[in-house]
Amino acid sequence: MDFDAAGKVSLAHVYDQPDPRSYFSTLRALDYRLPQLAKPYFAKIIDECQESRPGRRLRVLDVGSSYGVNAALLKLDLAMDELYDRYAGEIGRTVGHPGGNGQGRDGGSVDGRMTAAPEAAGTTTGLAADPRTRAMLVASDQALTTARGGAIDIEVIGLDASGPALAYALDAGFLDDALHADLESRELTEPERARLAGVDLVISTGCLGYVTDRTLTQIVTAATSPDAVAGPYAAAADGRPGLPWMAHFTLRMFPFDPIAETLAGFGYQTVAVDRLFEQRQFASPQEHDQVLATLSAVGVDPHGLEADGWLYAQLFISRPPESL
Repeated sequence: MDFDAAGKVSLAHVYDQPDPRSYFSTLRALDYRLPQLAKPYFAKIIDECQESRPGRRLRVLDVGSSYGVNAALLKLDLAMDELYDRYAGEIGRTVGHPGGNGQGRDGGSVDGRMTAAPEAAGTTTGLAADPRTRAMLVASDQALTTARGGAIDIEVIGLDASGPALAYALDAGFLDDALHADLESRELTEPERARLAGVDLVISTGCLGYVTDRTLTQIVTAATSPDAVAGPYAAAADGRPGLPWMAHFTLRMFPFDPIAETLAGFGYQTVAVDRLFEQRQFASPQEHDQVLATLSAVGVDPHGLEADGWLYAQLFISRPPESL
């Protein structure tokens, strides 16, 4: 097992596949549940944000969106168990075909660029990705999107460093748009900034800590850029684009204070929801020990929480002054 600097096991390999079967089969084994727990909170925040910005379709940016899980849960009113069954259960086994010669492999495209699919990798269900399985999954998901779409009428933009994950979420219809970028290592391009103009709400489920205020600063600046002035995205009373609301589920091992301080500089007020949320079980005793050490180093007491075998997150909601 490989581990990151915070002591967590690296699951990078499941985010870079041409379809989400490896992602869901791996995370199902760890009882990953944070998006399901986040769903009603996001839905409530979306309703409140919509009330403050009537007459238009909200634009939601999901940071670390991977295969469009949050978008699928919200827009199609799905549950995580349905997605697990779809990709790692009987449907996934029916669609999957082990092996394949890999010829003509197409991982989809993001921002008009082709993203080469990696070589098929084994998953915990013994399935391998090939053009046929991806095409069949996409067709099935497109039908699902048509049948179940519209539960919440929002536009969801995905931001992620994984091109294959974004390409799949776009092809399936979960995401409406996607930015393939690591904003910790580079600046937004002008076309990318324009596409984020007028974003109303920024959400995440577990990526903050790896993603910092550097990324969020660029998002806020783009969302309030002149591209949105006097256009369909103007939200403030004077016609200027309003600051986007924020709702971030952040692992307790990553202090939110530096991000809250940066957002305060834009005028945000941040509150922490008074409950904690299970993210997933630890993958190994070594990961457990290393994360407990990280928590100790940042002054977080794991007693009765992480000490008992689960990673926990807290929800931080940051609102602009005009919404208070």
